[in-house]
Amino acid sequence: MTLPRRPLRALVFAAVVACALALAGCSGTSGTETSPDGGRGGGGGGGGGGDARTTGWSYQDATGTTIRLDHRPERVVALDDLAISMVRSGLHPVGTFGRLPLAEDDRWDGLDTDGIADVGSASTTDGAGDGSDGIDVDRVAALRPDLIVTTIAPVDASGTLPTDHVGTGIADAPQQRELAKIAPVAEVRWGGDGADVVRDVTDLTLSLGAEQSVVDAAETEFDDAASALEAATRDHDVRLTALYADHDGVYVARPEDVPALQLWASHGADLTVPGPKGYAWGVYSWPNAGKVRGDVLLLSDQGYQADDLVRQPTFADQPALVAGQVHPWTSPVLDHASQAAAMRQLTTWITESERLDR
Repeated sequence: MTLPRRPLRALVFAAVVACALALAGCSGTSGTETSPDGGRGGGGGGGGGGDARTTGWSYQDATGTTIRLDHRPERVVALDDLAISMVRSGLHPVGTFGRLPLAEDDRWDGLDTDGIADVGSASTTDGAGDGSDGIDVDRVAALRPDLIVTTIAPVDASGTLPTDHVGTGIADAPQQRELAKIAPVAEVRWGGDGADVVRDVTDLTLSLGAEQSVVDAAETEFDDAASALEAATRDHDVRLTALYADHDGVYVARPEDVPALQLWASHGADLTVPGPKGYAWGVYSWPNAGKVRGDVLLLSDQGYQADDLVRQPTFADQPALVAGQVHPWTSPVLDHASQAAAMRQLTTWITESERLDR
């Protein structure tokens, strides 16, 4: 989930790494090149066919950059959103970074995290709130990764990527260059059609050595959960509103711009489309927050929570809030297994909720 620009700063990290450590962290023969498509992005994964240990490995990321290695990456450091998908597919990254320390991120519950080093998170800052000390590049170098993988989100509805191509969880272009001295950095597109993102994540895990049987089983689980969600939405006419709130107001997510929401909508979920214009979010100032409707609120686990919302005079009488039909909306993981679990939970919430006055 890409939060509005103000809270998104809490996901951005910075650190300093010594050049000697960065060079020492390089492993094997590697290189990157910009593909002839000019970096228009298209996701896609490569390599992985046959025995990648001997035949080499390549992967074209969302920016159009092709990464080539003389062997399949075995030591991978990944953004938490992707690291969780890797573990669910039977892989085991050596390190992860993200918005929360690994031990505090409920999305890891029940997964095998032994041997996965936490190389930084937004909440490890000094309290400034900008995430500037979150990632520890020295720690990344010490893991000697073959590959670093993260995501990159479009900046508009047409899918335009940031001009500097800096990935999620990386502070800026200089830090990305420092990381690239340690290992190639691959970026997965995190925007647009949710099914496309799931496919790209699946392609990446397969190229990194995930067993096809594990992937097939997860896809079957996903199909079953999607069918259950479709059945629930046919029988229960409730509208869902996904939102984030802070002292500036309420940010209602625009389903077509948020991959997980777009995916749920494609399987029948009725999601509120905000009135105010804007990519990914429609922003309601607190004086206008009474215009936010919906039978069920999916409330971001960042920012204001239900207890905070009931103290806002213009929002305290929101029907779903009054009825207690409020559920947590966590940063999504976009693979078949994770989304199967998310859709099963969503199905339960829909079937247990009532349509309220609109």
